[in-house]
Amino acid sequence: VQLQASGGGLVQPGGSLRLSCTASGSIRSINVMGWYRQAPGRKRELSAYITSGGSTNYADSVKGRFTISRDNAKNTVLLQMNSLRPEDTAVYYCWCRSSSGVDYWGQGTQVTVSS
Repeated sequence: VQLQASGGGLVQPGGSLRLSCTASGSIRSINVMGWYRQAPGRKRELSAYITSGGSTNYADSVKGRFTISRDNAKNTVLLQMNSLRPEDTAVYYCWCRSSSGVDYWGQGTQVTVSS
């Protein structure tokens, strides 16, 4: 499985960004897709994920502001990020897990929230 992420950038506090990640390869094996993020000096943490059945889960830090969605026909997962805060600044990594429990990672995309 290969993951191609896009959509990062610089935004002012309170603004919005949308991240996109498209999977290719053995996509039928994908069970869950999501996004992790890693801020400077901090460990990588899960932000949100969505299962093949459409169930979602969010970290408390992004709940109510971020929305994850999945287009199975396009093998794409989207992360709509609203009301962004400086503490959301991080490198965001697309991630998926196969039905056999193997994790795959996309390249990181930088999100910077600053005035």
